[in-house]
Amino acid sequence: MSKKENYDAVIIGGGHNGLACAGYLAAKGKSVKVLERRHIVGGAAVTEEIIPGFRNSTCSYAMSLLHPNIIADLNLEKYGLQIHKEEHTMLVMSENDHLFLSEKTFVDEVARHHPDDLEGYEKLHDTIEAIADVLREVAFETPPNLGGGLMDLWRTGKLANHLRKLTPELQAETYRMFTMNIRDFLKRYIKGDLMQVVMAHSSQVGTLQSVDSGGTAYVLLHHMFGIVNDQKGEYAHIHGGMGSISNAMAASAKARGVDIEVNAAVTSVIIENERAVGVTLEDGREIRAKVVVSNINPKLLFAEMVDEKHVPALFTRQIKDYRCHSATFRMNVALDELPKWNCLANHDNYKEVVQGSMVIGSSLDQYQEAYEDALKYGWSRKPILQMMIPSVIDDSLAPEGKHVMSLFCQHFMYELPDGRSWDDAKEEVADYIIDWVDQHSSNFKKAVVGRKVLSPLDLEREYGLLGGDIFHGSVVPDQLFSMRPVPGYADYRMPVKGLYLCGSGAHPGGGVSGIPGHNAAREILRDI
Repeated sequence: MSKKENYDAVIIGGGHNGLACAGYLAAKGKSVKVLERRHIVGGAAVTEEIIPGFRNSTCSYAMSLLHPNIIADLNLEKYGLQIHKEEHTMLVMSENDHLFLSEKTFVDEVARHHPDDLEGYEKLHDTIEAIADVLREVAFETPPNLGGGLMDLWRTGKLANHLRKLTPELQAETYRMFTMNIRDFLKRYIKGDLMQVVMAHSSQVGTLQSVDSGGTAYVLLHHMFGIVNDQKGEYAHIHGGMGSISNAMAASAKARGVDIEVNAAVTSVIIENERAVGVTLEDGREIRAKVVVSNINPKLLFAEMVDEKHVPALFTRQIKDYRCHSATFRMNVALDELPKWNCLANHDNYKEVVQGSMVIGSSLDQYQEAYEDALKYGWSRKPILQMMIPSVIDDSLAPEGKHVMSLFCQHFMYELPDGRSWDDAKEEVADYIIDWVDQHSSNFKKAVVGRKVLSPLDLEREYGLLGGDIFHGSVVPDQLFSMRPVPGYADYRMPVKGLYLCGSGAHPGGGVSGIPGHNAAREILRDI
């Protein structure tokens, strides 16, 4: 006989957005149950052991989008969140040279490489920042549904009010960012290869597209709307890794009375009288609730947990077409010593240089080649990598004198062209990536003492990232704002009454922001 439990809200998935949503609902006196399939909460924002003694953020790797308001609302610092205050830096490495950008080195480095780009970069930075200021506001708004009613007209008016804060010139640039490819957009401001790589790299994260694909300029903007330590568009390391964000959210939610259960896989949404009234678990239990809230990929939700008969045929067609093809290959390695980058030989302040983001890439042509390789072979022969060594700042992650490194690898296909399984190919590809990095370092390969390899298929199976897509759906113009996840259902309410989205498949999309969870909670509270 199944055991029944009753709550105001049951949340499928204990990722950070689900935890944020739970915290906001509980703050208003609602009883909430969070069900997480894995043995730990956090979804893709987790810290896990690579080999004994070495821990790292296995999926997401740095904080950039978690809004200060959410940190304050959920009292995350009280529950253990510690943000490392060190300045974020970025190192771009070509075969024989480097470009190291920090607040102290910026002017000198740009002058050394591309002196004609200094003025253009400053104009580009000011343009992006002005647009990002508006985007930060829009991110907290509920998008209007296309073809909706009076409420949606009101939401459209609010959006227009936000855009009115921009000059006509900046409104035009906003439109260009949503439609232009990143190469053409950047060429209007900066010409130097390495400077273009600095700006274009973010446009390739979370989207399997070419630098010549329309809309990639927006992807850059998406990564820039965060605020860290009162600095806009910056990144930060979290003490103990990204799992510390999720753990703090869980502790905050529990303090407000939220019931969190791990190893609790949901198999279906219970629908009675065309309304979601609870969920069924793998162990046969039923959890009943006034509303059901999903933090998993919306395509996964409707493919596996909601019977098509309860959903309009048009919605079914649209959600099946929802694209989750921006596969990522993720590696975490344990290191016996710091990598010795060839282009940094005899650098005066080595640890400062390697404490932030490190990218191997010499030009946008290399990015284009990587994309074309992926289409042809399944992965790039010269992969585009973003690397971080958080243990340079946080000694809790590795034994004394040792280190951990994140390798976030772009331009990988979910389906390999030759029909091979990623289970058969991933170690070969991991070896290839290590060899590629080793070409830029005199000691990297021999310094690796362990690794955790996550292919697109692993990301799907272990973390629920359908298609290996870290954002629960590709970040492309036709899957944003009122189009996310599909037209007519952008307000966090799904076609089944009482069923809501609170994850990255809803506005404003992917990244560890907590904003979809915050916004969904606001709409749920209006309904119950």
